[in-house]
Amino acid sequence: MDCPVLIVPGIGNSGPLHWQSAWQAAHPDWQRLAVEDWNYVVCDDWVSAIERQLAAMGPDTVIAAHSLGCLAVVHWAARYGRKIRGALLVAVPDPASPAFPRVAASGFAPLPSERLPFPTTVVSSTNDPYGSMDHSRACALAWGSQLVEVGAQGHLNADSNLGNWPEGLRLLEKMGNG
Repeated sequence: MDCPVLIVPGIGNSGPLHWQSAWQAAHPDWQRLAVEDWNYVVCDDWVSAIERQLAAMGPDTVIAAHSLGCLAVVHWAARYGRKIRGALLVAVPDPASPAFPRVAASGFAPLPSERLPFPTTVVSSTNDPYGSMDHSRACALAWGSQLVEVGAQGHLNADSNLGNWPEGLRLLEKMGNG
């Protein structure tokens, strides 16, 4: 893929067994979002960090976001309206869900509900404890996203044992080459 890639992890910064970390290890030129605190997340802080990095990376950038990172990307898009090549939004959590980490994450609700200004793909598992398929469908519809259902694979994180997750990488490459 010839375009810049920004990896936007969720809370905790996607450890070494996470597909985002595997992708970045295989592509050292890809950037990871830089934030001050990965464990106590304020939406506005992450939105500002995304804006700073994307302003420097340019409009050909593709984002690979996971979990809470997806919500930060959507809030960034609603606030700034900057066009990028696209975003892969994996395992979008529901801020209204009882499983949502309210103590560690603030400012994410309500979610923006307008169409995003760039192509997006929402990838969802049928048994994600942080976001139901109905939530993923509603988000994809509101944001104008393609929805990809991948079956019962949990939160699509390191616990899902996806390794370097070739299926997700193909979706990202399709977006980057499209």
